[in-house]
Amino acid sequence: MTKLFTRFLKDESGATAIEYGLIAALISVGIIAGATSLGTNVNATFTKISDEMKP
Repeated sequence: MTKLFTRFLKDESGATAIEYGLIAALISVGIIAGATSLGTNVNATFTKISDEMKP
């Protein structure tokens, strides 16, 4: 039982998958934040153009 527990503690193969998951999550958050900011700016621009076109 002790050997199994020791081998489990030394096994790092799952750590790599977790690290890749965290990196993917951080990239996703960055993309979402950038798209939200861009969307807000585009919406403001179209609103301004729409207001100027009103008679």
